[in-house]
Amino acid sequence: MKKPFKKTWMMASALTLGLAVLTPLQAGATSVQTPNNATVQMEQQITGTITDNYGDGINLKGKDGKNYFISFYKFSKEQLEKLNLTEGQEISVEGSIVNSYSDFYTFEVYKRDLPKEVTAEELAKLEKLFNEMKRLEKEASVLEDTSIEAAEKKYDEIAKIYEDMYKITKPYILASWEPQSFDEYLQDFGFSENNIVIDTEDKKQLKVIYDEWVKLAKAGIEEDKADEKYEAFYTILQPYLDKLYPPQTFEEYMADTELSIPAETLAKLKTIYDDAQRAEKDKNDELSEKLWTEFYSMMDDFYTPQTFEEYMADFAFEVSEADKKQLKALYEEILAFDKKVEQEKIDAKWDAFYTILDPYFKANKEILISASKLTLNGQVYLPQ
Repeated sequence: MKKPFKKTWMMASALTLGLAVLTPLQAGATSVQTPNNATVQMEQQITGTITDNYGDGINLKGKDGKNYFISFYKFSKEQLEKLNLTEGQEISVEGSIVNSYSDFYTFEVYKRDLPKEVTAEELAKLEKLFNEMKRLEKEASVLEDTSIEAAEKKYDEIAKIYEDMYKITKPYILASWEPQSFDEYLQDFGFSENNIVIDTEDKKQLKVIYDEWVKLAKAGIEEDKADEKYEAFYTILQPYLDKLYPPQTFEEYMADTELSIPAETLAKLKTIYDDAQRAEKDKNDELSEKLWTEFYSMMDDFYTPQTFEEYMADFAFEVSEADKKQLKALYEEILAFDKKVEQEKIDAKWDAFYTILDPYFKANKEILISASKLTLNGQVYLPQ
């Protein structure tokens, strides 16, 4: 069990970045204090080795021994593809420090992908909504540490703002949308490559429904009717999708686990597994969730938990001997509890465990840099 992962607003990741027209930033003398108490110039050059590449950003191990995440939001997708950054490369970066990952996604980045036809008045409305969304996002992030319910309300407000923004851009997006032909759409599933033949009558029905759906979706009105067409399309297609992606049988699932389970328990597990899959197929979400919870709870009894040393190996830092001793004692207490009846005690021990680890997380927290200049193999790259 790991520490719970905080909910974050990931709207930006769903958008494809366009070209940026920016001027190079000049190196300045302003400095800031980073989370791990390292003073770094706002536009100072940082040199290090790439440890991970995410396409729109990299993890960098600086020559100063510190960890950085470098965002390339200011650079175009085409530029990054040509750079072809790989792990192990040495790179120099110049850019500004930000406080959180969400700060990388500014209105300047957002508007790069807007249709050119958006008016100045609409752009002003979008900027106001965007700034309000970012404000709520920061508030939600703070609330996550004290009240999940209050944070969720903020995220609901953010979702509403995003809907309002989409209402402004939707007409332009639909006007430029060029839907695939029915044959192209169907071909992308890969039925023919897997020797799955769609019945002639089903194919005729699918084409009629698809064309009706495209017409409704393109018009941007009567969205309920468009949704109905979409659902009708997949109702007909579902049996063929089941052939293309057959559900994993219980025997196949168990073959991957390599667990030693008594025959009597295996029989019970198979019954629950098959019932859970049937509930999923019938879209009985409540029953499905209940059965899967029961299934995995029974399975947990047969897994050998990680040793303390194996668990700690997942962290990219070393802890002191004194802290390690406390952590190991807590970890072994957690394993000794009966998770079916002592969950509250287990949660309390995990809280104590991560209270000890929190200073190490903070000390090793990545410094976030929004890149404005890159130097790779002696070649300088600027946003363009």
